[in-house]
Amino acid sequence: MGTEDRIERARQACHQAVFAGDVDALDGVERDLDAVEADLAVARGRVMQARARERRTENPAELASFERAAELYQRLGDVRGEGEALFWVGTYHQMSRQDDGTAVPVLERSHALAVRAGDKLTMSYALRHLGYADHTAGRLDAARERLEESTRLRREIGLLPGVAANLVGLAYVAAAQGRRDDAVTLLEEAGAIAGASGAHAVVRQVEEAGAHL
Repeated sequence: MGTEDRIERARQACHQAVFAGDVDALDGVERDLDAVEADLAVARGRVMQARARERRTENPAELASFERAAELYQRLGDVRGEGEALFWVGTYHQMSRQDDGTAVPVLERSHALAVRAGDKLTMSYALRHLGYADHTAGRLDAARERLEESTRLRREIGLLPGVAANLVGLAYVAAAQGRRDDAVTLLEEAGAIAGASGAHAVVRQVEEAGAHL
């Protein structure tokens, strides 16, 4: 059921409650509206996150929005939605606050829920950011394993810009492990995929990584 349908159902239920004294449908439509609110909270949080990244600022309202969504999805028993919302909570702690200690358990929970729901997109995102945390902590083999699995999932679902971004991450890991030839090959593939898919931001990441090899 779409957002408009849920809102219309709530309107009709309220009409029935007021004019016919029938309140039986109100509990159901409250759940519908919780689902609408959760979806909106994730969407709004992602907009704030994109703005904050562009401006290199931190917006606490972003975290509150994702946490509210996670709470609502959990209440609704929506495992996929909760996993996605928790991914964004973890990302906020990792990227905005540079706090992997808080982020990693949340990202691990996000991944576990995404596995339960069969949500390969969120699985790929959680694995990417867990790999980033491993890389930062010097756990290079673990970082490589997680980034490679994330890349496999992204290829499977056709998220080509995401594949290119992961290949850049894998190139950094390869360079840190002394595998310079592998790093160059990974960047070449990343550049080709990013260019073909119009992922200009990833193209810039490829160029920046190449300058540091």
